[in-house]
Amino acid sequence: MKNASFAAQLTRYYAFYTGGFILFVIALAIAERYGMSNLYIGYTFMGATILLYAGIGIMSRTANVAEFYVAGRKVPAIFNGMATASDWMSAASFIGLAGTLYLTGFDGNAFLLGWTGGYVLVALFLAPYLRKFGQFTIPDFLSARYGGNIARSIGVFAAILTSFIYVVAQIYGVGLITARLLQITFEVGVFVGLAGILVCSFLGGMRAVTWTQVAQFIILILAYMIPVVILAYHHTGIPIPQAVYGTVLEKVSVREKELIMDDKEQEARSLFKKQQEEAEANLRGFPSSYLSAKQKLEQELVRLQNPRGTTTEIQIAEERIRILQNKPDTPPSVIQSAEQRLASLQAVAGTEKQVEEVTAKLASYPKSPEEAKALWTQQATEGKAGAAPIRPHAEPFYGTTDKARNTAKINFLALVFCLMVGTAALPHILMRYYTTPNVQEARNSVFWTLFFIFLLYVTAPALAVLVKYEIYQNVIGSTIAELPNWVSYWSKVDNLIHITDINRDGILQLAEFSIGADVIVLATPEIAGLPYVISGLVAAGGLAAALSTADGLLLTIANALSHDVYYNMVNPNASTSRRIFVSKALLLVVAGFAAYIASLKPAGILFMVAWAFSLAAASFFPALMLGIFWKRANKYGAVAGMLVGLGLTLYYLISVRFYGMPLWYGISDAAAGTFGIPAGIVTIIVVSLLTPEPDKKTQELVEHVRYPNLRNIVTQID
Repeated sequence: MKNASFAAQLTRYYAFYTGGFILFVIALAIAERYGMSNLYIGYTFMGATILLYAGIGIMSRTANVAEFYVAGRKVPAIFNGMATASDWMSAASFIGLAGTLYLTGFDGNAFLLGWTGGYVLVALFLAPYLRKFGQFTIPDFLSARYGGNIARSIGVFAAILTSFIYVVAQIYGVGLITARLLQITFEVGVFVGLAGILVCSFLGGMRAVTWTQVAQFIILILAYMIPVVILAYHHTGIPIPQAVYGTVLEKVSVREKELIMDDKEQEARSLFKKQQEEAEANLRGFPSSYLSAKQKLEQELVRLQNPRGTTTEIQIAEERIRILQNKPDTPPSVIQSAEQRLASLQAVAGTEKQVEEVTAKLASYPKSPEEAKALWTQQATEGKAGAAPIRPHAEPFYGTTDKARNTAKINFLALVFCLMVGTAALPHILMRYYTTPNVQEARNSVFWTLFFIFLLYVTAPALAVLVKYEIYQNVIGSTIAELPNWVSYWSKVDNLIHITDINRDGILQLAEFSIGADVIVLATPEIAGLPYVISGLVAAGGLAAALSTADGLLLTIANALSHDVYYNMVNPNASTSRRIFVSKALLLVVAGFAAYIASLKPAGILFMVAWAFSLAAASFFPALMLGIFWKRANKYGAVAGMLVGLGLTLYYLISVRFYGMPLWYGISDAAAGTFGIPAGIVTIIVVSLLTPEPDKKTQELVEHVRYPNLRNIVTQID
C-alpha cells in the first residue's frame, strides 16, 4: 500500500513536470516567432535543462549509504523502467542509431535486435536473481558467489574498463550537442557539458540519478518523436512515422535506382576510384614517393607553362614567314599555313586553368613526409568511400560479391550476439535492479524498460528513411553554392559533413556527399525545415540521453572504486561519510579524465559503445550466468574464465583496430566479444570441473538466489 501511494505521488509530480516542459517549449516557439535569436534559444534550452537536473539533484542529495548506492531500494517498477530506459538510451541510441540505419540500411538492424533482445536475457536470467541477492554492485555478487577478493578485483577492473569506454562515448555526444546549442567549439563543449553530468551523480548518488533519469526520459522521448512525426506528415500526410515507413522506403529505393543510372554520378565515382588508386600507390612507395610526387608536379607545371616548340624552331618559323611575305608571288594559303605552324610552336601545352590547378597543388603540397602520409591516407579513405557503389537501403547483408555478402551476414549475427549478451552484462544496467523494492518489482521493471525503449527503437528506422529521402530528393543534385545552411554548419562541427566536388561541375552528386551517423538525428529539424526551437528541443533530448547514461556510468565506476576497492578491500572500517566522500572525489577524477579522452575524438559513438558491450559480455556474462545456474562453478573457474574472456576480447579488439591484424572469419572489432564469450564459458566449466567444488555455504547462496521459498538463507546484505 505504501509503495502504491508513493508511485501515485510520483505520477502526479512527473505529470505536472511534463506539462510544464511542453509549455516551456511552446513559449520558446512563440519567442522565436517574435525574433528571439537561435543563440539565445540554445542557451535557454541548455540552461533550463541543466538547472532542472541540478534542482532534482539538490533535492535528492543524501548521505545515507543505501540511498546513495541503490536509491533506498524503493523505486517503483514503472519509474525504474523509465530510469533504466533513460540510462540505457544513451547518445548511441538517441544520436547514433538512426544515423547508423541511414548509412548501413538493413544491416544496421543488428543494433535494434541485439539491444532489445538483450533485455529478454536480463529478465529471464539475471535481474530477479541479482535483486534477491541484494547488496550494491556486481563485484559484490562475484565476491560472495566465488569467495575472496580476486574475483571481485577482476570484476572491478572489467566494470571500470567497460564503463569508462562507454562514458567517453557519452561525453563525446555531450560535446557535439553542447557545441550545437551554444555555438562553441567541440572541445570546449565537452567540458561545458561535463558540468551537467556531474551535477546529479555528484550530489545524491543513485537516488539523485534515478529521479533525474526519469525526468530526462520524458524530455528525450518527446524530443525524438516530435520532429519525426512532423517529417512523416510533411512527406505523406500521415503523422505516424512507423505506419509510413514502407511507403517512404519504396520512394527511397526508386531514387536509389535513378542515382545508380545517373552519368554524372558514375563519373564522380570513377574519379574517386582514380584518387584512391593514386593515394594508395603513393602510400606503397612511401617515403620515396614523397619527393617523386613533388617532382612530377613540378615537371607537369613546366610542361604546361612552356611552348611546344624550342626557341630555335620558333625563330626558324618566324624567318620563313618573313621570306614568304617578301615574295610577291607567294600564294596566301602558304603564308597562312606557315603562320599556323608558328602559332602551334608558340602555344603552351596547357590552358590557363590547368596551370592554375597544378600551381595550387604545388602550393598545398605537404611540407613533410609525415604530412604527406596523413594526406594520402585521408585521400585513400575518401576515395574508397566515394568510389563504392550506392548501397541499397533495403538490401540485407550488402556486398558486391558472394564472399562479401557472407561476411556481412556473419558480422550481422556476431554483432547481434555480442549486443544481446553485452546488454545482459552491463554493470550500470544491472545495478538498476538493486533499486526496486522486491524481486517481483525487478521483473516488472524489465517489462517497463522494454516498453519505453520500444517507443524510440520502433521510430528510429522510420526516421532514417525519412531523412534519407529528404536528402536524396532535395539535396543531392542541387547546386553546391546554394546548399541549405545546415550543410555548411555541420561541416564545421567536427567535419561531420564533407563535400568534395571532384568532377568540378558545381552540382552535388551522392558520391561527393559524406555525412556522419552522429549528425542525422541532431540535424533532422533543419533538414525538414522546422523552426529552430525544434532543433533546440532535439539537442536537449540528446543531451538528456547522454547525461543520463553518463551519470549511471560514472556512478558505476566511482562505486566500484569506493565500495568494492576502498571499503571492501582497503579500509573495511571506513565510516559512511568517508565512503561517500571517496566516491564523490573519485567520480570527479574519472569524469575529468574521460572528458579529456573524449575531446581527442577517439572514434564514433556507436563504435565505442559496441566495444564496451563486447568487453562487458566477455567479462561478466559467463561468470554471472554460471554462478546463478550451476552450483559446481567455483572461484578458480570464474577467475580463469573472466581473465580469458576479457583478455581474448581485448587482444582481438586492440590488434584489429590499432595494429591492422587480419580479421578472424571476417568479424569486425565491433563484435570482438564473439570470441571472448564462448572462451570464457568453456574456461569456467573446464577449470571448475578440474578443481574442488564450492563449499556448502556458497552452494546454499545459489539456492537462496534461485529459489525464493528456501528457509536456509545465507544473509549477504549489510
